[in-house]
Amino acid sequence: MASAAPAGDVGEMEAALDERLAGLRRRIWKAILKQKGINVMHRYLKMIVVGWLIVTAVGLMACAESTPTSTPQPMTVQPTAAPSPVQTLARPTAVPTYPAETYTATVQPPPASTAYPAPETAANAPVYGYRIINQYPHDATAFTQGLVWLDGVFYEGTGLYGRSSLRRVNPETGEVQQMIDLPEQFFGEGIVVWEERIIQITWKEQTAFVYDRETFEQIGEFSYATEGWGITHDGRQLLMSDGTNTLTFRDPETFAELRQIQVFDGDVPVTQLNELEYITGEIWANIWMTERIARIDPQTGRVTAWVDLTGLRPPETLNDADAVLNGIAYNPAGDRLFVTGKRWPTLFEIELVPTAP
Repeated sequence: MASAAPAGDVGEMEAALDERLAGLRRRIWKAILKQKGINVMHRYLKMIVVGWLIVTAVGLMACAESTPTSTPQPMTVQPTAAPSPVQTLARPTAVPTYPAETYTATVQPPPASTAYPAPETAANAPVYGYRIINQYPHDATAFTQGLVWLDGVFYEGTGLYGRSSLRRVNPETGEVQQMIDLPEQFFGEGIVVWEERIIQITWKEQTAFVYDRETFEQIGEFSYATEGWGITHDGRQLLMSDGTNTLTFRDPETFAELRQIQVFDGDVPVTQLNELEYITGEIWANIWMTERIARIDPQTGRVTAWVDLTGLRPPETLNDADAVLNGIAYNPAGDRLFVTGKRWPTLFEIELVPTAP
């Protein structure tokens, strides 16, 4: 049988046990307190998050209520100014423009001035009417700028950038027998046949092309300082118009300027002198954008008579603002006078008729 422990040892063991139990209680309480702290912290964090969400939601609702609802307003578009009548073509840049039905190009109307006298204000020159003798087909796409009769055919120069040409045309049928196109940066104007050469001037390019009359091969060129509108000859010199009331006489071999005359009807300057023809000692000139031809004394520049071709323009051209009278040719052998216009489908043979004073 085991012996009993001494009393002193038992007391020490009880004290040690009490101390261990006390330490265990402290650790348990610390653990409990720690867990409570964590739980409390979690609760506080949840409250903070919920509170932030509530505040944010309330703020958004307040902003929405304070912002007025706007109604879309119709946009007002200011009208742009209508472009000036423009005539264009997609051609090289930096070239003057001229109107045509398929181009983006522009032409300015003749300047408002006292340049061209209206019939009732013409100073002294008599006015002639006309009678149609015959009609012939004409290429309705030809923007006629020059017309010459010689040896049974017409020579015709046409204009517009990219459309300019020199042609030989059958008078009876209007068939183009031979043609050469100008470089697209040149706007063809009047033509003149001088001996075995044809000279064709250009509008703003200050260049005159010289061709062999038979082959249409270009054999030279001249330059000049003005615009080019119409050109003809009197058997000794070339006569050229530039759109003003000035006619310039030039050497046919060198194109050098010889002299000038200014064209007047009484005291009124006659400008817009366009296609020219020399007929029995007079210069005949189309007046651009009118239905009149001026007959001019080559020595003085005085208008000796007017030819009024009102009503001759074909009806199908009336909606084309540029399809104006332009083109005069004369056959001296039969005393035959021919006229046409830009993009006219008809070329007319006419005779003059005096009008009542």
